[in-house]
This record gives sequence, C-alpha cells and structure tokens, in this order.
Amino acid sequence: MIHVNELRKGVTFTMDGELYKVLEYQHYKPGRGKAIIRTTLRNLRTGTTIQQNFTSGDRVEDIRVERRGVQYLYTDGDLYHFMDTETYEQTALAASMLGDQVRYLKEGMELVLSSYEGEPLDVELPTTVEMEVVGAEMAIAGDTATGAMKKVRLETGLEVQVPLFIEQGDVIRVDTRTGEYVTRM
Repeated sequence: MIHVNELRKGVTFTMDGELYKVLEYQHYKPGRGKAIIRTTLRNLRTGTTIQQNFTSGDRVEDIRVERRGVQYLYTDGDLYHFMDTETYEQTALAASMLGDQVRYLKEGMELVLSSYEGEPLDVELPTTVEMEVVGAEMAIAGDTATGAMKKVRLETGLEVQVPLFIEQGDVIRVDTRTGEYVTRM
C-alpha cells in the first residue's frame, strides 16, 4: 500500500479491483482541512480515462509492473502487434488499451511493454519520434515575426502545428508527451 501523496505521473496501482495508471497529478491544499490530490487515471484493461480526487492520507495498492523491450510490427484493424526483442514472442494489444498512443506508432519502432502477471497492459513511447510530413498547407507570406504556425499531417495521420517553413516531405521530431513539434531533421 502507498499513500496517495506518493502518486506521480506513470505510477500504476489497483483500486476497486481495477488497474490504473496516473496520467496527470495535481496536489491542492485548501486553506483548511486535508490536502486534495486530483488525478486523471487510465484504466489499463478498458482504456477509459477518469478523474479521481483523493484526500491526503488515503492509500492505494501499488503494483509491480514487468517491463520488457518490444518492437511494433503492424496493425490489423483494431489490434496492434508487438514482438519481444529477446524472445521473439508476439503480443497484440487493442487500440482502446493504447488510446492516443497509436498516433505515434511507426513500424519497426522500439518501445517498452508493461505487463502485470503476464497480462499486457500498456506501451511506453520514447519521448520524441521522427515522422515524415505527408500533407502541409500552403504557407501564407506576411507577418512571420509573431511565430506564425500552420497545421501539417504526418505519416501516421497525426496533425501537428509547425512553423511556416516546414513542407511536405520534411521529417520532423514530435514530442509524444504533448504532441507538439520539436524540430526539423
């Protein structure tokens, strides 16, 4: 058991018989009374996201998650297939379990698969990924001193705001935590 004050982004725990991963965490201390811990949690079995508030002093059951290196292979409809890089064993995860992470998956990408008691739960993406721009709006000449941005579509279907100089065919780096443009390669 751990105190809810120890919860941080990425921590996994059980509550009411379900497995949850902390997506967002905020500690709030009102003028009087106990502190409130506001969290956004993702159910690792169903993929649903919930908001949950805890009061300081509450406890949840911490779980130990096994992590191993995998490579993303392909998708066939609703299932995404991964291969363990040591044993070559293949695992399939439903799109609902992966959530928004599917927008960053490219064939051959190296990831970390989390599992609990042999049940695959989640994949951890690298901090940044490199993707090719397949669709870009035409840049409008004019006031560029304000850091003008335009929207582009990447090879996985992800849409990102980028500076005006990015064109179709460019490879850019995207932050997987925020979904924002980092740099051109």
